[in-house]
This record gives sequence, C-alpha cells and structure tokens, in this order.
Amino acid sequence: MKELQILSPDGKSRMIPLDGERLCLGRSTTVELSYPNDSGLSRQHTLLERSGDSWTVVDLGSKNGTMLNGQPLTAKTTLKSGDRIMAGHMILICDGMASRSSNPVVVFDAADSGDFSESSSTTVITSLDSIMRADEQAKQSAGAKGESGGLAAAQVAALIRAGNELSGNRPLPELFRFILELAIDAVKGDRGIILTLENNELVPQANRGEGFRISSTVRNRVIDTGASVLVRDTASDEALRERKSIVEQNIRSLIAVPLQTGTEIIGIIYVDSPSILRPFNKDDLNLLTVMANVAAVRIEHTRLAEMERAKQIMARDLDQAAEIQQLYLPATAPNVRGLDLAGHNAPCRTVGGDYFDFFPYEGSRVAMVLGDVSGKGMPASLLMMGLQARVQALAEEPKDLASVMTRLNRLTCANCPANRFITVFFCILNGETGELIFCNAGHNPPLIIRANGEHEQLEGGGPVIGIIPTIEYREYRQKLEIGDTLVIYSDGVTEAADASDDEFETERLAETVRRSRHLPATQIVDLIRKAVTVHAAGAPQSDDITIMVARRVSV
Repeated sequence: MKELQILSPDGKSRMIPLDGERLCLGRSTTVELSYPNDSGLSRQHTLLERSGDSWTVVDLGSKNGTMLNGQPLTAKTTLKSGDRIMAGHMILICDGMASRSSNPVVVFDAADSGDFSESSSTTVITSLDSIMRADEQAKQSAGAKGESGGLAAAQVAALIRAGNELSGNRPLPELFRFILELAIDAVKGDRGIILTLENNELVPQANRGEGFRISSTVRNRVIDTGASVLVRDTASDEALRERKSIVEQNIRSLIAVPLQTGTEIIGIIYVDSPSILRPFNKDDLNLLTVMANVAAVRIEHTRLAEMERAKQIMARDLDQAAEIQQLYLPATAPNVRGLDLAGHNAPCRTVGGDYFDFFPYEGSRVAMVLGDVSGKGMPASLLMMGLQARVQALAEEPKDLASVMTRLNRLTCANCPANRFITVFFCILNGETGELIFCNAGHNPPLIIRANGEHEQLEGGGPVIGIIPTIEYREYRQKLEIGDTLVIYSDGVTEAADASDDEFETERLAETVRRSRHLPATQIVDLIRKAVTVHAAGAPQSDDITIMVARRVSV
C-alpha cells in the first residue's frame, strides 16, 4: 500500500504516505489522524495497521461505527486498492495494496507520450466552461439578430432525454451501464467505457465492447486538466497516428470527456468508432461533455443516497437489537432480606457490550455479576448475549465460585474471537451475615464505602476470560457491615472523560458514593450517573456505563 487519501467534509483532500506501522483516526489530539471537530468520530475511532505487505482496518468500538465500501465494519479486515473507509464524516480511500483479481477491460499504453495541438485540423480540445461560455455568447449574438441561437435542437433533445432518464432511482451498477448507453447513442458511437477514479486509479464500471487500449496521452489530458478531447481522424493526427493503442484497434475517431462535478473530476467517459463515413464532430464533443457533467452529478448523488440508505438500515437493525438486548438485562433488582440493591446500564451506542445480573438464592443470599466485553456496538453485544447465556447456566446455586469462573472462562474461550476478551466480576453477598465471596477476572476492583465514610477496593483476582482456557481462578472473601455500600462498575464510569481527556477516575466515584451512602441504592446509582454526566460536560459518552450498588441494611 502506497498512500491513503483522506477526504474531509469541507471537500478538501490530502494524501498520507503509508510508510509507518499504524494510523489511528479519531477526535483525540493524541492519535495520528486527529480531527477534533468531527462530532461523528469517537476519541479513538478506527485503526489501520500494517500486516506484512498489506494493511488492515478495524473499528475501535466507536460510537457511530465504521463503514467499509458501504457496509458496516464488524471485524479486522485486510484492505484492497480502491477500498473506501467511512468514519464519522471522513472518507479514507486506499491505494496500491493488491492487484485486482480479474483482468481489467481497459489498458493504458504506458509508451504513449506527447501532447495535442489545439490548432490541429483533426483534434479538438474543449472544456465544460468553454462550452457554457460559447453557448451564452451564441445566444446573445442570435438574440441581437432576432434568432434563437444556443445548442442545436438535436443536442437539446439528447440532453433533455438524459436529464429525464437519469432522474430515476437506479443502483450504481445499473446507473453506470445506463449512462454509457446514453453517451454512445447520443454521438452514434460504436463502443465505449466508463471509468471512475478510485484514489488516482481508473476503475472500469461499465463497457460496451472489449479489449480497450486507451492512449495514456488522452487519459492524462482529460484527468489532469479536465479537458474534453475529440480526435476526428486518428490517421491524420501527428500525436496519435503512430500510437500502438490507436493503430492496432483500427480506431478512426474518438471522444474522451471527464465525469466532472464542479471542479472535481471523478472519472472518464470514452467513446470511439472505426467509421470513416461518420467521424465525431465538435457538436458531438460538446454534447458528450455536458452530458458527462449531468451524469457525474447523478453518480455522486446516487453514491451519497446509497450510503444514507445503508446507514438507515443499520440504524433500524440496531434499534431492534437494542430492544432485544434490554430484555436480557434485569428491569429491577430483586428483594433480598438485609440488602438494598440497584443496577443500571447505559450503552454508549445503540447496543452495548456490558452485562449485569442478579441471582437471588435462599438464605438471604444474592449473586451479582458484571461483565464488560472488549469493544462496543453489535459485535460486543453478540458476545455479551453469549456471556449472559453461559452465566445463567452456571449461576444456579454455585457452591464453589472459583470453579464457576474457571468453567465460564473455558466455555468462553471456545467461542470468543481471537481479538476479543471479557472482564467479569462475580460475587455472592449474604444479607444476613454480610459475608462477601468474589472472583474477579480482569475487571475493575469494586469499591466498598464503609458506614463511616472510608473506602477500599476489593483487591485480588485473575486475568480476563476468553483468551487462555487453562486458567484456574480463585475466590476471595470480604465482609460488609450494616451501613456499608458495595459498588460494582464498568470502566465506562471511571474512564468517562471531558473535552480535555480528564477522566472521572475512582476517587471521584468513591467521593460521590461517600456523600450519598445513607441514601437508597437507586438514588446512589442516579447520583453516580449525574456526577459522570456533569464531569463529561457535554463530551460524548465513549464507553458503556454499568453500575451495581448493594447496601447492607438492618433487618
């Protein structure tokens, strides 16, 4: 891979040479591709990494997701030349990573060189601006003489037909084929091809005929200057009559015009003919130039519409998935003698990767589980639902919590992708005695806020689950006295950051609970949520937020 083209919402483009090992795109000022003003980006949104001679792309659990060639990016993917990455309001276009799997229908002769002479008797060079100015002058001149002036009736009819036919909604492949047919029919050509620019590489999109060998002289003039090129008779043109690409195909007349939207050139329409009797003329050139401009605008509108439709479909599917996911989380906490319980989950995207649950047992005991799947969005939510199913099966009256966590890890490793893992905190709390038994698999150490306002963290645990199936976990013990409060939370709480990347952190959480430790558990949860929101000061939520609170109360 040679370069990465970055298109920003303001229409600007810049090329990034890919000579390093990684590029991270996001709003954070610490990433390599920093766009802090793009509200659609997460702080660390998308990562491109070198993998041998290729590059890969992966979404970093961003809030709005990453699109690759119009489809949601759900896993690490090896990039190909011409791939389009859309993140936030940015578009990244890849270049030169791999050869295409099929032979193109067009070849550009690299040996071609030279230039056209605008004074040549057989070659005509024009542009869209020149045509528009000439047409306006013709109208003014004709008006002064009492005549109609402007475009000829046949040209007007062809443009009206093109405008009417292109106003319908067609998918891009069909639109390319239809534009080509309109172009060939309008100038009565024999064959033709449409090519679009994908990061400075011309890619065939539709063709009538095969074996195209287009002069690189023609290509360069159209792409580099936006000029439209007409060669009436290639045998009489000094710049072309010796070109292998022209001679071998018996081409006598050709037109190449830019697909142009405003000042941007997005491709070429090329039409040629072997006929001596009816060579292309200046009117054909003007007609095809204007028609190509109409077609280019339609192509860009269709591309944007298809991207918008893909977004709408994804949003609808995510909304439905969110409704289903909420059914897997407890709507309310159970009533357990000696305990006041509450829980809350707020995904940073429509669906999330955090899971929490309560499992009441006889004897005033309750199990509490909080899991945090790496990443966010749909992939994380699917893994979360798999975790929930396994926990449900293992949580029936566990006698040995360490064995439960060990089995949970082994089962998760068998179904967890290599680039994912899950942190889990699993505990059983006795409301009558205050005994707390817990296992921690790489999760944030929960807090205990004592009745006197002091706090401590539940230290001790093992690694995350889903990576090493042979890990053996162990359980730890602690005790809650009357008035003590246990807070279990995901890292979306303590890592919630404001616009300056200042995180909420554990001390602020402990202080929030300390001030509210005499309140009911539901109010403590609400106050934690409000404190996190106030701290973020309008910065977008970057991770799922899950909170579980258990207060030991007198019976």
